[in-house]
Amino acid sequence: MGDMSNSDFYAKNQRNEGSHAAGFGCTVMELRSLMELRGAEAKHKLQEDYGEVEGLCKRLKTSPTEGLAGVQTDLDKRKEIFGKNLIPPKKPKTFLQLVWEALQDVTLIILEIAAIISLGLSFYHPPGESSGQVCGAAAGGVEDEGESEAGWIEGAAILLSVVCVVLVTAFNDWSKEKQFRGLQSRIEQEQKFQVVRGSQVIQLPVADIVVGDIAQIKYGDLLPADGVLIQGNDLKIDESSLTGESDHVKKSADKDPMLLSGTHVMEGSGRMVVTAVGVNSQTGIIFTLLGASTEEEEKKEKKGKMQDGNLENNQIKVKKQDGAAAMEMQPLKSAEGGEADEKEKKKVSAPKKEKSVLQGKLTKLAVQIGKAGLIMSAITVIILVLYFCIDNFVMNKRPWKQECTPIYVQYFVKFFIIGVTVLVVAVPEGLPLAVTISLAYSVKKMMKDNNLVRHLDACETMGNATAICSDKTGTLTTNRMTAVQCYVGDVHYKKIPDPGVLPPKSLDLLYYAISLNSAYTSKILPPDKDGSLPKQVGNKTECGLLGLVLELKRDYQTIRNQIPEEKLYKVYTFNSVRKSMSTVIKLPDGSFRMYSKGASEIILKKCNQILNEVGEPRAFRPRDKDEMVKKVIEPMACDGLRTICVAYRDFPRNPEPNWDDENNILNDLTAICIVGIEDPVRPEVPDAIQKCQRAGITVRMVTGDNINTARAIAIKCGIIHPGEDFLCIDGKEFNRRIRNEKGEVEQERIDKVWPKLRVLARSSPTDKHTLVKGIIDSTMVDQRQVVAVTGDGTNDGPALKKADVGFAMGIAGTDVAKEASDIILTDDNFSSIVKAVMWGRNVYDSISKFLQFQLTVNVVAVIVAFTGACITQDSPLKAVQMLWVNLIMDTFASLALATEPPTESLLRRKPYGRNKPLISSTMTKNILGHAVYQLVLIFTLLFVGEQMFDIDSGRNAPLHAPPSEHYTIIFNTFVMMQLFNEINARKIHGERNVFDGIFGNPIFCSIVLGTFVVQVIIVQFGGKPFSCHPLSLEQWMWCVFIGLGELVWGQVIASIPNSKLRFLRRAGQLTQKDELPEEDVSEENQEIDHAERELRRGQILWFRGLNRIQTQIEVVNTFKSGTSFQGAGALRRQSSTTSQTQDVTNVSSPSHVSLSNAISSPTSATAPPSTGQC
Repeated sequence: MGDMSNSDFYAKNQRNEGSHAAGFGCTVMELRSLMELRGAEAKHKLQEDYGEVEGLCKRLKTSPTEGLAGVQTDLDKRKEIFGKNLIPPKKPKTFLQLVWEALQDVTLIILEIAAIISLGLSFYHPPGESSGQVCGAAAGGVEDEGESEAGWIEGAAILLSVVCVVLVTAFNDWSKEKQFRGLQSRIEQEQKFQVVRGSQVIQLPVADIVVGDIAQIKYGDLLPADGVLIQGNDLKIDESSLTGESDHVKKSADKDPMLLSGTHVMEGSGRMVVTAVGVNSQTGIIFTLLGASTEEEEKKEKKGKMQDGNLENNQIKVKKQDGAAAMEMQPLKSAEGGEADEKEKKKVSAPKKEKSVLQGKLTKLAVQIGKAGLIMSAITVIILVLYFCIDNFVMNKRPWKQECTPIYVQYFVKFFIIGVTVLVVAVPEGLPLAVTISLAYSVKKMMKDNNLVRHLDACETMGNATAICSDKTGTLTTNRMTAVQCYVGDVHYKKIPDPGVLPPKSLDLLYYAISLNSAYTSKILPPDKDGSLPKQVGNKTECGLLGLVLELKRDYQTIRNQIPEEKLYKVYTFNSVRKSMSTVIKLPDGSFRMYSKGASEIILKKCNQILNEVGEPRAFRPRDKDEMVKKVIEPMACDGLRTICVAYRDFPRNPEPNWDDENNILNDLTAICIVGIEDPVRPEVPDAIQKCQRAGITVRMVTGDNINTARAIAIKCGIIHPGEDFLCIDGKEFNRRIRNEKGEVEQERIDKVWPKLRVLARSSPTDKHTLVKGIIDSTMVDQRQVVAVTGDGTNDGPALKKADVGFAMGIAGTDVAKEASDIILTDDNFSSIVKAVMWGRNVYDSISKFLQFQLTVNVVAVIVAFTGACITQDSPLKAVQMLWVNLIMDTFASLALATEPPTESLLRRKPYGRNKPLISSTMTKNILGHAVYQLVLIFTLLFVGEQMFDIDSGRNAPLHAPPSEHYTIIFNTFVMMQLFNEINARKIHGERNVFDGIFGNPIFCSIVLGTFVVQVIIVQFGGKPFSCHPLSLEQWMWCVFIGLGELVWGQVIASIPNSKLRFLRRAGQLTQKDELPEEDVSEENQEIDHAERELRRGQILWFRGLNRIQTQIEVVNTFKSGTSFQGAGALRRQSSTTSQTQDVTNVSSPSHVSLSNAISSPTSATAPPSTGQC
């Protein structure tokens, strides 16, 4: 552990060294050094220094069987001396740090610099009286003393609006961080652990465990603290999280009793005494080292240059181990900051599987828009500067005077500010904000729908899900097992018989076999409320069997008290390979008896005797087994029952059998009885599954149960309908179909199985993983499948990790499953998954609504600023006004549109899938349609507005001229149109009623009203800083009237069918190129399709000059790949005509893709096929 750990903790532990005096027989440091030992060395140290585990318990003042007394003063004292079981989280960023981060935005920095220059120059007055004549038109209105003094206002106003934007961004980040921390603490509080206190087994939050507690550990637990094993049954631990070794380590009280926090129990059960908690446990020490190293690195970074990567990796490690994966997904940055973007990508991709679908599409779109915006703003600045220079120095032949330089520079700065403002408006910084708000809002609401989201992007991926592989027990069923049928003494009882009817010998054996051969943690407790059912604690199947014992008027607890857990001679715990559990006890005469229980077909194979009608063993031949399967097991399974066989075997005293030779031990059994256990389908599941099927999601059941039981439950749930073409197979058949002669899994073989597969029974965890991987990797269908998986067992970990979205069960799930999952279902209910789908689709739609609104504003504002600047040398919308519009669009609109609640209608459409563009053709139609309306009106107002309203023209105003009524009307009309268009943006699928459900979203209503009020204040009282002149009531009415026209125009646009507008493009589409790994792309690079090229020729670009370049590039490409294009093209044409409604994906030569994407407009990423739905 190095010196780090010591130096770090000595300060804390100085007082603890006196803890012998405090009454405990060992110090924190002694216990820590004990826990650093392993195996025989640790055992030796325990014997020498402590006198075995019993001696250690004495020193820690605890009883190995009864645990701590649970007195509060004692617990507090232990926490004070040995520490709490908490690892302090990393300090959150302060608000000031977040402000500093928000200030790093490139466009904002450019604006700040420009504003400061403008501010500085506005105080400069050229010397001498004749400055007006000397500097010519350039000094236009500077003579007016009062006005020239107000020149500083614009610079100050820009700075002020930058401050606003920064504060809003920082506040959003801060609240997001706060939400994550709340979520994280909720995840941590969820984790409880079984501890013995005052002889009672209780569930405690992990944070309340103290040194000296006796913890009960079982299969699937994530150990919350370090401890020493007191007694264990067949215990195997996965220590890979600490050692990196994937082999499971056997633990036993006599060989290797050391158990470490953060490791997983893969098999068995036992009890341990807790010896180290929190920062003193082995995981805690590693955390502290990591924490220290991150701090050191931060210091280094402050001194030197930023070192990329290491820091993030460390933090990610810390986060991953902490289960605090909620912190992992960062919102993606907008396209201005290249390096920032790279870092974000690293951060996002390291912890999660891959960049989520939505993020991929958004990044692509942001880059496209950013490039277009940059080109537009550069052209704006160049045109303004050239026009000014040509006008002044060429046309009017003015010399460049020394004293006039600041005035000229001031003009250039003004042009520069206009250019930057165009860029600010063009780049959608609101995108990451909208994504974050939408996701954070959804996650908060999903909590109420019993979905605890651990990875933010899982929520959005869920909206794209096309397949769900669900467990049966507990997810589709209630996980309340009740024994309803049994076969004892050659009689099949259709309901549980009276104990008097059964042979006494069989009854006694059954009573012992069930009571002893089940985990002692499984119990049936009295109900919480009168009249409700008894509470089942622990393994539900075992609870069903214990319930049978109670129904047969016996009490299992009396036997357990006679033979406590430590007296069990040997336990073979249940695991996915054995599919059975066996317990060996020593009888009074010294001989041994083993009780076994497990899946009936597995146990019956190992039986060669069965108890007859008087409870005596008789021979049980293979012929009898077949008959038993036909007459007893299959009828039970067809009723949807789970069949469990209970058996026993006697062993002589000597020679004592070799207990490690499992194959011979678990053989030659005598069957006692077969029990049919019912686990009824949850009442709400059939309806939820029907919703999934309507929403285009295939539900598959993957279970460890018998195939007949699985099929019966699948029919009850509605997963399969009689008469349909589907597959119900078991694990053995599944493997036979998907593996070749060598036993290797082949993708083509899986592709033949999965599309029709609905039920996979008797499946092992490996089968589940193979199926999920097979579906995800399949290239059979046009869209890549997005698979969600539910799991509760430790062995479901790999499948949960592999899936696009892993759901773990909050109640029945093991800690290992929760750790591997993305979303935890707090009520273990399948219908909560449907809610997750609804929220996921809602996130996607919210982002699309926001984009539709934002891009309309972008297109209009950029074109207005650009053309206005080129024709009148001044943007009709001033920098400060543009920043206000930007604030409306970005921050407020993202809040308003991202918080729309989901509706059932979201489940009536198919999933979007990975290749569908973010901006559909309907949205493009809306964006362009509304942009046309707004541009026509604004240009009308700009060029003939002064005649219409009978006011002075605001065009060609000098440098510091007072704000004109004319330009104020333009600005006000522009904002009114955006406000009403925000209502239009609520619908993206061409719906007519844009007001549908508007009052269900109070945030939306208040933002629209709030924006309106602020706009009134700005126009009437904004004055010089906002370049606004107060308007009369009539002028206001006209502005609002033009704005209202947006709603009418929206109806007109909705009436135009998409098929009439073939040229519409979609943007933000992930083409197959983005999905294929590098090597696949290169193979397909040569293919170019005629149809695609024709379509691409018809592109509408933002400015015509680029059209030529693109055509030339295409010609070059055609020559480049002329050889391959006849054959390949013909093939591609055939395939694209057969799948007419599918998107043609853009896989062409790499130079072509990059250049055309870089050059074309943000709304033109990929062309839809001429035959498909446009």
